Amino acid sequence: MAGATTTLAGHKLDRPVIPLLLTLGLGVFLGALDLSVLSPALPALGTQFGVAIDGLSWVFTLYLLVNITGIAVMSTLADRYGRRPVYIACVVIFVAGSALAVIAQDYGVFLVARAIQAFGAGGIFPVATAAIGDRVSPERRGAALGLVAATWGLAAVLGPTYGGLITHFVSWRWIFAPNFPIAAIVLVLALKHVPMNAPRTRGPLDVLGLFLLSIGLLFLMYGISGMHAVPAIFGALILAGFWLWERACLFPIVPPAIFSSPQLRKTFFLEILIGVLEGSLFFIPAVLVGAQHLSYAAAGAVAAVGAFMFVAVIPAAGRALDRIGSRDVLIAGTLFTEIGLVIFALGFGSLALSVVAMIVAGIGFGALLGAPTRYIITNETTERTRATSIGLLSQFLIIGQILGGSAAGGVMGNAVSDASAYRTTYLVFAGIALVALAVAAMLSPRRQEIPSGATE
Repeated sequence: MAGATTTLAGHKLDRPVIPLLLTLGLGVFLGALDLSVLSPALPALGTQFGVAIDGLSWVFTLYLLVNITGIAVMSTLADRYGRRPVYIACVVIFVAGSALAVIAQDYGVFLVARAIQAFGAGGIFPVATAAIGDRVSPERRGAALGLVAATWGLAAVLGPTYGGLITHFVSWRWIFAPNFPIAAIVLVLALKHVPMNAPRTRGPLDVLGLFLLSIGLLFLMYGISGMHAVPAIFGALILAGFWLWERACLFPIVPPAIFSSPQLRKTFFLEILIGVLEGSLFFIPAVLVGAQHLSYAAAGAVAAVGAFMFVAVIPAAGRALDRIGSRDVLIAGTLFTEIGLVIFALGFGSLALSVVAMIVAGIGFGALLGAPTRYIITNETTERTRATSIGLLSQFLIIGQILGGSAAGGVMGNAVSDASAYRTTYLVFAGIALVALAVAAMLSPRRQEIPSGATE
């Protein structure tokens, strides 16, 4: 890419893309913060709306269900109508949901607000990644993806702390206050810096395909998140019908050619495994409380060690993509994750070993979740299908997260201090990390990666 270069946090990037990365990073931070910020506010929400703990789980379940649908819709539209209008629409929809959440007077309205937020947030990350693939030169694309991904990781770490402080000292409703000024800044910047990149020619929108994909994902996610077999099977059947329709459709929203690339097929499968491994993180505080009888605060602090390592590693992993390629970064990430999970499985009864495990696993997850799979997608696809492909990647990650969380809950059952159940659970996850390591090793090496950045 022509133009002067500058250095940002150790990343040598073309100067013209810095405003774009700032715009995209702020948007990603906005969407990511909303996912984690409500965790400490749940008791206050329950008291305000008179809802029991089991009912409050819908705050997150509904968010994931609608979020995965938003990913499907918005990533498809971004490939058809351009990055800028869809990115702006995502932010506007997200802010509208935030406004409704602030004024909600009953739980039903609040859940509607969360659904609106989730739908808007669903498109922010895929469209941002696609825009980076469009505008940033292949030689520096890894650094750019790492920087934007780091804002997502930072939001995930800061969210619970910020939410807890605001809920304690002010009110849970003020949690959403920063959304409005940040969104205003993002919208102003997006109008100037986010590219359009709409295809010059396009056929009619595949409305039936979009409907089948959204409904199929909705039922599948509801089924596996609640361990309900009938909705999960129904969702899988709808998705099978969707795939048959796409193969026959003249203008499919998910072109079957996307899956003709062995590199992409391996990457999509690997993303599911990464999501499953990420699901293992949800239960670590519960294991520490049950096995070591730590307080919830102390257990959360141990888990936070891994989260901080995760955020610290993401930018470095992004730079490494430009130097050694995605395969080697993913191999390193799965290897560190494997070692960390084994240490935790065999040593969760020791506080020192638990901290070591979180450090090692945090390094691994920083490499896995930072940018490498999205780097592969942006290199292997063109502008016409880039956002759609990245959207699929995000959907596979969420499917893996839900499968991982459900699997961990199923293995551990209702045990509160059963060491053998805990150990079995995390040895299973370590085995999954070993499978992920094998898949990562089958990816194309750096010299064979396709730095296309091409358009059709």
